[in-house]
Amino acid sequence: MAGLYFHIPFCRRACVYCDFHFSTALDGRERVLAAMRTELERRKAEWDTSPVDNLYFGGGTPSLLAPEEIKGLLDEVHRHGEVAATAEITLEANPDDVTPAALEAWLALGITRISLGTQSFRDERLRWMGRAHDAAQALRSIDLIAKAGFTSWTIDLIYGLPGMTLAEWDEQLTIALEHGMPHLSAYCLTVEPRTALHHQVQKGRVLPADDAQQAEQFEHLVRRMGGAGLVQYEISNFGRPGHFAQHNTSYWKGAPYMGIGPSAHSFDGKVRRWNVANNLRYAQGVEHNGTHWEHEVLTTAQRANEMLLTGLRTMWGVDTALLGLELPAESRAEAERYVAEGLLQWRDTHLVLTARGKNFADRIASDLFILEP
Repeated sequence: MAGLYFHIPFCRRACVYCDFHFSTALDGRERVLAAMRTELERRKAEWDTSPVDNLYFGGGTPSLLAPEEIKGLLDEVHRHGEVAATAEITLEANPDDVTPAALEAWLALGITRISLGTQSFRDERLRWMGRAHDAAQALRSIDLIAKAGFTSWTIDLIYGLPGMTLAEWDEQLTIALEHGMPHLSAYCLTVEPRTALHHQVQKGRVLPADDAQQAEQFEHLVRRMGGAGLVQYEISNFGRPGHFAQHNTSYWKGAPYMGIGPSAHSFDGKVRRWNVANNLRYAQGVEHNGTHWEHEVLTTAQRANEMLLTGLRTMWGVDTALLGLELPAESRAEAERYVAEGLLQWRDTHLVLTARGKNFADRIASDLFILEP
């Protein structure tokens, strides 16, 4: 088991773009956390005999939890399995939760990495997104984290916002770099169904950025990060050597992991499982030892296609020798076409996107997909 993921499904506010499972009603928090501890205990038989390499508290907003609540989950982990001495333990945090006392408590719990949901350094953008913090809090929290003594830390930024100019995006990157972050996750805004943003777009209240603007901002991001010495090891993720996210990298490389909590996903190499995305139904299912999840057994072709989709996003690419089956003639022909167009390249048995090919990663991967026999 490479990693453990805890989905903390609580937030102070609903962000306009978010389609992750969360609740702004915090009154059921104790019940959900108790169910998560029970789920972890019941699934201890699924753990490998080797130590867990990484733990990740995501959500939602894990920094909403009191230190004792985080400790309760960590204690359960140590009670039922072994955590590697060098394990990366990440906590997602919002700037409005970051204080010297909170940072000290998280360090004492063994948290080694903070993932800060900054998103923007402009107050008007943060208000539009529905974030609970302002730009001053974002900058202050970065400074506090940088001095606190964590092994690593990262910030999130969003580009491709409605009306965003290249100058605004460059300003955002300059501010981030001036504060010396060792890792950046930069995501292009997408309009997901059933979000407030989707409703605004449908009503004509918001005009999304077009593909050309988003591509220009992405290419500028790559240039700025490369010039600052941050490696683009995944399409949206940039880190200095020694600061690549271990947990997310295990996803992209197809390593097994266990997800605990409402909506959390798990994968053991063959079976993908996901918990119900409803706090009450999840808690009731765990309490009554009922089925609170669904699962599917992946075929060899499905597994290979997942490896293509995630692996091509990384600097390491996809080792076609490890797909579990021979790359069929149709997929190989598509690969050679993209090689000829300068979007893809072979490195021994690895298929790797070129710098230009990263603009079309999902399309290229889907064109290489292997059909079921």
